[in-house]
Amino acid sequence: MIDYLVPLILFFTCALALHKKENAYDLLLQGANDGLKLLISILPTLILLLTAVYMLRASGAVELLSSILAPVFRLFGIPPEAALLVLIRPISGSAALAVGADLMLQYGTDSLIGRTAAVMLGSTETTFYTISVYFGAAGIQKTRYAIPAALIADFVGFFMASWTVKLLF
Repeated sequence: MIDYLVPLILFFTCALALHKKENAYDLLLQGANDGLKLLISILPTLILLLTAVYMLRASGAVELLSSILAPVFRLFGIPPEAALLVLIRPISGSAALAVGADLMLQYGTDSLIGRTAAVMLGSTETTFYTISVYFGAAGIQKTRYAIPAALIADFVGFFMASWTVKLLF
């Protein structure tokens, strides 16, 4: 059934357009055109963000910062081994996924660290990516309280993920 989901959505969309007596093809072209305009507007932001993440990882700055902050993570009950994941997740989802996969490969998927990494990946957001893409697409330049609030929410997500895994497993 899942294989037919996209064709069914297209069919029902076209049927709805026919019912409303609208040109479905023109509407699809207009949507694709709007999507390409959005892609062009956010592409420089994406390139800059991905370049910055790669430079931070290649320079060793992220690993240095995670080793410095390990005692703080221990204080909040977050495994120090997950420090790199906590630092990289707000910046890049793909880098965080790679770090999470490395943690699970090194410690095992059923280990405390592996499960904590999995729950952290599922309960937090790539904050800077999301803010740069959505605020950039909407033309918002002053984020004001959005970044601090989002980072606090991420920290709460990391903290609760760690404690939830400890309590349930």
